[in-house]
Amino acid sequence: MIEREQYTPGPADIARIRKDRGQNGEETWTLILVRELHHSPEKVWEAITDPAHLREWAPFDADGSLGTIGTTVKLTTVGAPTLRVTEAKVTRADAPEVLEYNWGSFDMRWELEAFAGGTRLTLWTNIGHRFIAMGAAGWHICFDVLDHLLSGAPIGRIAGPEATKFPGWQRLNAEYAKQFGIEMH
Repeated sequence: MIEREQYTPGPADIARIRKDRGQNGEETWTLILVRELHHSPEKVWEAITDPAHLREWAPFDADGSLGTIGTTVKLTTVGAPTLRVTEAKVTRADAPEVLEYNWGSFDMRWELEAFAGGTRLTLWTNIGHRFIAMGAAGWHICFDVLDHLLSGAPIGRIAGPEATKFPGWQRLNAEYAKQFGIEMH
């Protein structure tokens, strides 16, 4: 197991944003993160749906599996200043390819594509414009932690307020803010 202190996130290169217009004409933003993992889609699917795996890397805890369409699962945000529990309804679960559910006001869409002996994992999530860089930095670190977990070298979850105190998060937040032309908060 590598020491958590030895972990340093790579460059801010896994996220992009998309601007759309909502039904009433307002701007909506989608954060898109793409990560190539050296693990099978089946193994990655388990990591993004199973509560025991999610507890190791995701920014929320789940009280049940996200792997079945129609299931309602309670998601508890990690490190929220006050307890934040939302009900997520799984609207699509085509194992091991596509998973869709909501996390509070966030629509989450995960795509898993077999790629070069592993999986290309893509996450789409709506996000407020002023939170794009912070969200990209946080998910970037979560994906790194997921990769370490799947590789058998877990470093422990780094999410929520704990992540913002992590030196690598500060750098990623600044890099993504510059990349997306967003003021830092």
